Amino acid sequence: MLVETAKGALVIELAPAFAPAHVAAIRKLIRDGAFTGGAVVRVQDNYVVQFAAKTAVATANAPGVAATAPTLPAEYEQPRAKVPFTPLPYPDAYAAQAGFSDGWPVARDAGAAWLVHCYDMVGAGRDLPPSTGDGSELYAVIGHAPRHLDRNMAVVGRVIHGIEPFAALPRGTEALGFYKTDAEKLPITGARLASDLPAGQRPRYEVMRTDTPNFAALIAARANRREPFFLRPAGGVDVCNVHIPVRLTVIR
Repeated sequence: MLVETAKGALVIELAPAFAPAHVAAIRKLIRDGAFTGGAVVRVQDNYVVQFAAKTAVATANAPGVAATAPTLPAEYEQPRAKVPFTPLPYPDAYAAQAGFSDGWPVARDAGAAWLVHCYDMVGAGRDLPPSTGDGSELYAVIGHAPRHLDRNMAVVGRVIHGIEPFAALPRGTEALGFYKTDAEKLPITGARLASDLPAGQRPRYEVMRTDTPNFAALIAARANRREPFFLRPAGGVDVCNVHIPVRLTVIR
């Protein structure tokens, strides 16, 4: 998924294995042109940048809105048995266990597993319960991991390229970082699915597998920093502090 603006494009990898109905709704909105003409409506310091389809821009500006009927399932977690899992060998503050699943940061308990709110993860905005969101408002994490949102929102993907200009946008001055005026909002000039582009125009990225010895070595290196700067290795690492390597693949 590519969200294009004058500040650059957000390249978002969607996560249909974790939120299939939300991802399907987002894909339909993109193909229907709903995000073209939308805008970035909220930037809250150390928290999120939020963008909305053109049909949602006018209403995406007030916290504490009234509850609305759910339009999609509450895809806040998946049955544990459905989610392949490579555990992180350190405790987690928010779940019985944290680790990785097919390249995604995940937490789990005895019965369920869920994507966690690490930096650059993307979720679907919603109104008060029982609303579950309809995919027309999305947010990307741009601050310290707000893990308290885990299992309260549908996490639908992550930004794999282009987050920096959006994290640097002016902060909104209204409650929760919403912009006060339309002039402050950054217009979305286009939104496309990479799978809909001609094969030669599709951006291609490689994501390190998280079930390999190389990734285990990366975890160990993050937990026990050996660079000369460090006096005392931490001996542990949080799931959101293990950045999963992603690189653009150049096709020749």
